[in-house]
Amino acid sequence: MPDRAADDLRAQENVADTRDRRDSRWDEHRRTRREQLVQATLAAVSRHGAGVGMDEIAAEAGTSKTVVYRHFADRAELYVAVCNRVAAQLLPKLRDAMESSGHPRGMVAAAIDTYLTFIEADPELYRFVVDQQTLDRPTTDPLTSLSDLIGAQVAAAISVTLQQGGHDPAPAAPWGHGVVGMVRAAADWWLRAERPMLRGELAAHLTDLAWAGLSGVVTIPEAPSKEDK
Repeated sequence: MPDRAADDLRAQENVADTRDRRDSRWDEHRRTRREQLVQATLAAVSRHGAGVGMDEIAAEAGTSKTVVYRHFADRAELYVAVCNRVAAQLLPKLRDAMESSGHPRGMVAAAIDTYLTFIEADPELYRFVVDQQTLDRPTTDPLTSLSDLIGAQVAAAISVTLQQGGHDPAPAAPWGHGVVGMVRAAADWWLRAERPMLRGELAAHLTDLAWAGLSGVVTIPEAPSKEDK
């Protein structure tokens, strides 16, 4: 009897192990398939524009809407996944841009130009992310969350600069988020107006305004000139 009990226990463990491996394979397949559908959505947006429908997305993925909805409950869930992909692409670019300069003005200029470059590269994707009118249900605005993350990055850089200059870092958070809000509003206008000026010109104007505001309330030393080096 003890041997039989041991055999039964081993059999149960084998069944459980097999089930775990099967569940693990399905989870991996589901993650992979969701990533493929997100990539297909990006391609469909580029092909058909920000108002792309689920039929076009399914066709781009080489499948049916039924399969798409098997992996995403509705359009809103797919939309959030696309926004998360955009955030994962943009945030490292902004971080690298801000770290590319040792002076605050250079950080601001690089971050603004990087943000505008990202938008200019695929304006329809940006419009898709910004516009929620075609969603099946209201959802939390991922772009607001993205703006918060970018604002936190800018605020952290400003805080370091303030502390290095012997200043109170308390204003860093409102200043950082304020700069991001200004750039986002200007970028939205730029696209709506069909880009009436070059990206570089817009970036320069926004950098001048942001820097005039920041340097006007606290003295921040300018970067050394080549003659001083």
